[in-house]
Amino acid sequence: MRQLVLASDNRGKLLEFRLLLAPLAVTILAQRELGIAAADEPYDTFVENALAKARHAARSSGLPALADDSGLCCVALSGGPGVRSARFAAGDATGVAGSDNSRDADNNAELLRQLATHSERRAHYTCVLVALRAPDDPEPVIAIGQWHGEIARAPRGSNGFGYDPYFFLPDLGQTAAELGPEHKNRISHRALAMARCEQELRSRWGW
Repeated sequence: MRQLVLASDNRGKLLEFRLLLAPLAVTILAQRELGIAAADEPYDTFVENALAKARHAARSSGLPALADDSGLCCVALSGGPGVRSARFAAGDATGVAGSDNSRDADNNAELLRQLATHSERRAHYTCVLVALRAPDDPEPVIAIGQWHGEIARAPRGSNGFGYDPYFFLPDLGQTAAELGPEHKNRISHRALAMARCEQELRSRWGW
């Protein structure tokens, strides 16, 4: 049985990755299940943070590892919150306290506060995936996906996580949180990146 350690403690991401990787018949293990603490994310780019997290999980587990660094990038905020999306309300703090739901609420409140005086609401989600066979793998699989939309002024929907209730998709007339999991997993930034990653895992790793 193929096993892959997911370098994330986010329950929403774990669920999404298990669904997205189902065609490869891979068992996804959350790093927390193996007693692996989260890695620091000190870098200013998605790819550097994803590499750091994947290396940490692979080194700590002795298994292949998959990491993503994802975030919301708003035009009016010069690409922010970007790599700090998960800790936006905490400023520059590297740790994030509280439950997933409480962090999401705080981050969304900060996003609305910073966008309050802006008419420009365009934004996109970015996902960078990095897969490593070993911590010193010289040829990491790197896949990138982007999902474009705009920031709504009021939340809609109860699915998803993070900024999904405010991430409005004009072509669909819905927020990401109004989409069912199967629909979201066909069109999201993570789905696009995972499709590219899956192709690489099949061709380069023989999975």
